[in-house]
Amino acid sequence: MNETVQVAGIAKRYGKSTVVKDVSFTLRAGETVALVGHNGAGKTTLIKLMLGLIRPTTGAVRVLGEDPATGDFAVRQRLGYLPESVSFNMALSGRETLRFYARLKRVDIAAAEGLFERVGLAAEAVDRPVRTYSKGMRQRLGLAQALLGAPRILLLDEPTSGLDPALRRNFYDLISELRGKGTTVLLSSHALTELEGRTDRVIIINNGVAIADGTLDDLRHIAQLPTRISVRLSQTDAAPKWANGGMNWRRGADGVLDADILPDRKIRLLHDITADAALISGLAITEPTLDDLYAHFLKAPVTK
Repeated sequence: MNETVQVAGIAKRYGKSTVVKDVSFTLRAGETVALVGHNGAGKTTLIKLMLGLIRPTTGAVRVLGEDPATGDFAVRQRLGYLPESVSFNMALSGRETLRFYARLKRVDIAAAEGLFERVGLAAEAVDRPVRTYSKGMRQRLGLAQALLGAPRILLLDEPTSGLDPALRRNFYDLISELRGKGTTVLLSSHALTELEGRTDRVIIINNGVAIADGTLDDLRHIAQLPTRISVRLSQTDAAPKWANGGMNWRRGADGVLDADILPDRKIRLLHDITADAALISGLAITEPTLDDLYAHFLKAPVTK
């Protein structure tokens, strides 16, 4: 994969306050990365550094090979950005708003017209004043603005805020389409559950420090959190041999046994359970979620 963003040892200080501390990571073409952390962790500051809106106190940021704060306009033209709180001129219509940003970005205004349908903004709404829009409609207009000029890199801060479940699915379908075309997508979000299965990597930020960076499988391997295994027995009063291995099995009234199993015991246990197939009528395996992993890494001591 081609590298599109390089963040190398950056820190950002405001007076005596350090909001980002020695953060390094790389983003690649066709990659979707989730940037997660609590409010004030430094996520928005990192996005502003990548946009060139602010400069690092130390370290370096390169976007498409250039410093985004001083590089060629053509590089900034290939960036798309959706802020956490979108704000538009309420007197303008949706169409006028998008045309304004198209001129500002120096991209084809005619090509911008097709973006309304892509983001799910109804045709009857595009010529209405933005002041009549709901929060979700303004969010969709903001996403259309971010997509102007077919950007190679999309930086999206809480992009699904205000979107109903159907529009959220449409949003992630659009992200999948863009990823297939080679777009780098960085999603900063608190909605951890909806990110699972939709991102290639997760970067966790805590107090300005990147405390974890990897795929969900990578993070599960590092965290070594238990997996929930639930077995529905074909006979509710059965006592299978594999349930006597010192693990804390809980028996439900519906004939389900469940336990939290550490990774080093999981494969062997599953082998034993499936070898006793006549005793089971159902099997469910629940791996640690992104919520679980996030909570785990937040408890780890910050060393930087």
